[in-house]
Amino acid sequence: MRITRRSALGLLGAASAAPLLRAQMKSQIDVEIASGPFAAHDTSLQAYSAPEWYRNAKFGMWAHWGPQSAPETGDWYARNMYIQGSRQYEYHLKTYGHPSKFGYKDIIPLWKGENLDTNYLVGLYKKAGAKYFCCAGVHCDNFDMWNSTHHRWNAAQMGIKKDVVGLWRDSARDHGLKFGVTEHVWGSWNWFAVNKNADKTGPYAGVPYDGNDPANWDLYHEPHPITDIPWAEQGNEPLTWKREWLIRIMELVDKYQPDLLYTDGAIPFGDWGRSLVAHYFNQSLRWHRGSMEVVYTCKKASDCAIGTCVLDVERGVYDGFSKEPWQTDTCIGDWFYSRDIEYKSPKRVIDMLVDIVSRNGNLVLNIPLRPDGTPDSKELKIVEEITKWMAVNSEGIYSTRPWKIYGTGPSTLSSGTHEFTATGGFNEATRKDLTADDVRFTLLGTTLYVFVMGWPQDFALIKPLAINSPQQPGKIQNVELLGHDSKLRWKQDENGLRIDLPAEKPCDYAITLKVELA
Repeated sequence: MRITRRSALGLLGAASAAPLLRAQMKSQIDVEIASGPFAAHDTSLQAYSAPEWYRNAKFGMWAHWGPQSAPETGDWYARNMYIQGSRQYEYHLKTYGHPSKFGYKDIIPLWKGENLDTNYLVGLYKKAGAKYFCCAGVHCDNFDMWNSTHHRWNAAQMGIKKDVVGLWRDSARDHGLKFGVTEHVWGSWNWFAVNKNADKTGPYAGVPYDGNDPANWDLYHEPHPITDIPWAEQGNEPLTWKREWLIRIMELVDKYQPDLLYTDGAIPFGDWGRSLVAHYFNQSLRWHRGSMEVVYTCKKASDCAIGTCVLDVERGVYDGFSKEPWQTDTCIGDWFYSRDIEYKSPKRVIDMLVDIVSRNGNLVLNIPLRPDGTPDSKELKIVEEITKWMAVNSEGIYSTRPWKIYGTGPSTLSSGTHEFTATGGFNEATRKDLTADDVRFTLLGTTLYVFVMGWPQDFALIKPLAINSPQQPGKIQNVELLGHDSKLRWKQDENGLRIDLPAEKPCDYAITLKVELA
């Protein structure tokens, strides 16, 4: 069963129908979650189905921003500054001093966000075509980006001294965008444990880093054995940490009522994580008068295969296409701002967007902000290019669904299959720019949008639209080129659909043919 508006109303009124599941959950978890039909159990969470707004949105933008942006040296600063020999350790030593004297707690006041204008930025991203906006709620640095009542290390009290999540939420709502938050902190227990170390060599050998000071263990965590695998659930996380994580993220959900909640990894900590998901889903039914209107994403295929969430893949594109929606999250550079990095080109971003949407996915794109809260000029140029392309071609993006095949050409699978396989994370580095020989398809009703991923010479030949092709497209009624007003010359025969193109292309990057099927 899938939760629809009608079934949700019935379930909400019949919450007592699942007392056994809730009793089982309460016997293990001492945190009370919102009442409702969902409980911390897979068989209960399987009733979830992603809402239509998410299936139709296709494109979101993200501000992955926080105190780790202050040094302007890229990702995982709070961890890497405590690893002797790492690039960021060397930068920290040279710029701020040794981490026994100047630690991550001392970086936080340097992050001021004095030029942050959430209204301007969300408006800019809306113009670029984003239908939802996400902000980082809390990263692995264990610093809450909202006015937390459970954790003193938060943005309302330190650094920028503003409720950053609240600012983003209000601006997203004001611009009519759906609003999402991301949480990465579940993994902090092991990710951040290196702050208990000391240099092994050199003048500070054996001098403990500042994470050894008990006064700051509510940020740095209590001492425990350090694992060599920081980004995974190790089984050594104490119940106190699991409980704190649940309480803090439940507050994030309850205060800001996000339309999307993203967990950076699998659903954490067994029934503790399932309790969060159940709480979030039950709250959606309450916020939306019995309708399931929220999205929960995680990165473990088996968690999502049973229907409990939307599958998210980081920096990559899955093979084939899926009947259920899924999401890629990526960035034009590092997740946190780096002053020395080469950004993705606008073409690479647009290629990914079209490729992902053709496979029934969404793309959420991070534009990393400088510590003052602004994008740099190169980032603004990329956003401008996306804006111009979407102004011409977005008709073929929003509200579409996959066609019989997602695409054709040299970039498709060598086997020719379009079966969905849950592999593809972190594969974007191996991608090559798509060309005019690569084609992607989306469908809206009886309108087929054909994206030719480069500008062909004189004409385009779409072989899967041949009269007798395996895809059996039927008789074509009309063909238009988005962004071009004049009538096109085209012909459908046994070789494919041939379209004679105008002398000038209507846009840079991919072009979109609007094909009306019978």
